[in-house]
Amino acid sequence: MTGLPKQIGRMLLFIIAQGLIFGQLEFGWGIHPMVYPLFILMLPFDTRPVVLMVVAFFTGLGVDFFMNTFGLHASAALLIAYIRPELFRLFSPRDGYDSLKEPSMSEWGVKWFIQVAGITIVIHHVWFFLLEYFKWSAWTEILQSSILSSIVTLVIFIVIQVLFFKKPKKV
Repeated sequence: MTGLPKQIGRMLLFIIAQGLIFGQLEFGWGIHPMVYPLFILMLPFDTRPVVLMVVAFFTGLGVDFFMNTFGLHASAALLIAYIRPELFRLFSPRDGYDSLKEPSMSEWGVKWFIQVAGITIVIHHVWFFLLEYFKWSAWTEILQSSILSSIVTLVIFIVIQVLFFKKPKKV
């Protein structure tokens, strides 16, 4: 499975996993793991910005449908889709990215993945919790939820990468 069918299947899988599994987990202390940003991060490098924004919007909207969050996830997904090209440019290797490879830990290394995913997750979570609480008097809850949820989400991203995205075989 390659190209568009692969990406559609992946998108549906991440939306369903977020809505039915990760969105229902209760960790306490305001921890809410969100795995669907990994789908947006793993879209091909050469995805045009407009397509990236549309796909992110519908991904977030799908999660909003499951979680009954009225656009919070769509907004956060749009934000990370907007910053993704600049973030990738910031962490680009000297020779640029190989468009045949996907943005994964197995292709680009643990350090690259943790840096890119970590920054993306923190931005996503801070934006999400700012909108969710929507008052400055809740800044401690916003920071606590953002930091703890970011840590748990990054660990889940790494586990998903290790379990489901194997290193390509060398020929």
